[in-house]
Amino acid sequence: MSDIEKANSTHQNYAKFTAPQPTPIANPGALGLFSFASTTFILSLYNVNARGVAIPNVVVGMACFCGGLAQLLAGMWEFPRGNVFGATAFTSYGAFWMSYATILIPNSGILAAYTGHEDELSQALGIYLITWFMFTFLLMLGALRRNISFVALLFFLCITFVLLAVGAWNASVNVTKAGGGFGILTAMIAYYCGLSELLVKGESWFGLPLGTIKQERVD
Repeated sequence: MSDIEKANSTHQNYAKFTAPQPTPIANPGALGLFSFASTTFILSLYNVNARGVAIPNVVVGMACFCGGLAQLLAGMWEFPRGNVFGATAFTSYGAFWMSYATILIPNSGILAAYTGHEDELSQALGIYLITWFMFTFLLMLGALRRNISFVALLFFLCITFVLLAVGAWNASVNVTKAGGGFGILTAMIAYYCGLSELLVKGESWFGLPLGTIKQERVD
């Protein structure tokens, strides 16, 4: 075999292993979005003191398994599909919900460590929330050329995290309630996006537009 033939053979083998491979994995987008939306909706209702509820611990189960585990799995399934954005978003927010649930679980000892130092706990939670605002903002930048619905979802989630962080830092019930209100709006947008992903063309009577953003050709 000549050197040229060897080179061509090597190139073909390299292309074979590096090219995206077809996958039978179904689109996990609806699962991830519905899981995120449902958990966010419940916690946000607690944040606005809906039905007089002020203690959010009932959300722990949702945060562990729906917003946490289900969303984490959705992120893992996005990786073999080649969707880096979806994989990053779902995996990260799945981890967020699991970490939030851990804070509220009594046996974790996290809240108990701040007994007698409630103001320090509020400051720590504010830092925790503002960090997730920073991540969400960066994710929003990555969504600017995807569709309007995802941009809106991440934009209002940014506002939600900022308001909840400020509410924690200043022990302001009103600011926290405002954060809860924006959280409800965020959940509604996530439900819409999830339903749009669920209504597959050819299998549904209708579809929901996500708002296409015009893509300019980049040579």
